[in-house]
Amino acid sequence: MSSGRTGILGGSFDPIHYGHLAIAEEVRVVLQLNRVLIIPAREQPLKPDGSAASPTHRLAMARLACADNPFFEVSSLEIDRPGPSYTYVTLQFLRNQGLDDLYLILGMDSVADLPRWREVRRILELAHIVGMSRPGASLDLSHLSQVLPGLMERLIVIDGPHLDISSTDLRQRVAQGRPIRYQTPDAVIAYIEMHQLYR
Repeated sequence: MSSGRTGILGGSFDPIHYGHLAIAEEVRVVLQLNRVLIIPAREQPLKPDGSAASPTHRLAMARLACADNPFFEVSSLEIDRPGPSYTYVTLQFLRNQGLDDLYLILGMDSVADLPRWREVRRILELAHIVGMSRPGASLDLSHLSQVLPGLMERLIVIDGPHLDISSTDLRQRVAQGRPIRYQTPDAVIAYIEMHQLYR
């Protein structure tokens, strides 16, 4: 892997949609990143219910969605690793690969949740935290910085594009036979139809 400023966007991506892609592109441009790694989680520790689509399907959809952006790279790193997908393990692996300027992209709801993350202090050592603000979502950073000393030095808040699209809603729409066009790339829709996902 080449070095340089690298964004990290993880998640279930079940399925990936334009909200994810718009955030990744916004951060890439604002922070002048060399690229953004899109990393589907095998199993999210704080979402024990699991995913609706298999890791293989979610990885394939992410690759289809990112195919036309030369700055996006989809990684199977967490899917290839058994067990829960802990962010600190992923960041440590990337650091060991020579990537030393990492930017972990999170929604502000996830930033608020950071105290619950495994080895969160190690995460702050390994990466800058990029918090994407959303309308109506206020976060008490003074309280959070008391719980997590050093957070404010590592946190970059970006007012991102506000596309109100959720993977949960897309899955429900597919199950109900409602359209998801213009919410996720056409290639992802074709894949969902071909494999009869979320029925």
